Amino acid sequence: MKTVIQAIMCSVVIHVAYMVTMMVVGYIKTRNYKPDIAGAWDRVDTLQNEVSFGKSSSPFLYIITFIAVTFICGCIILVYKKLVS
Repeated sequence: MKTVIQAIMCSVVIHVAYMVTMMVVGYIKTRNYKPDIAGAWDRVDTLQNEVSFGKSSSPFLYIITFIAVTFICGCIILVYKKLVS
């Protein structure tokens, strides 16, 4: 049971690190974006009338990846324990 809890905690840490990293990358990209307004007037047909931030994915994808990462972490923990002992 201790191995399962360790694998779940490892999966939580990996998922939180991934989400925080994606938020930081998005923040940095947004902060460093400098639009070319003067040059945009030459290409009026390419301007967009809608803006969206981020991406949309199924919430079930996070559940599937959480279970998969938990399983992989559990296997790694078990292999490590067998090699050490």
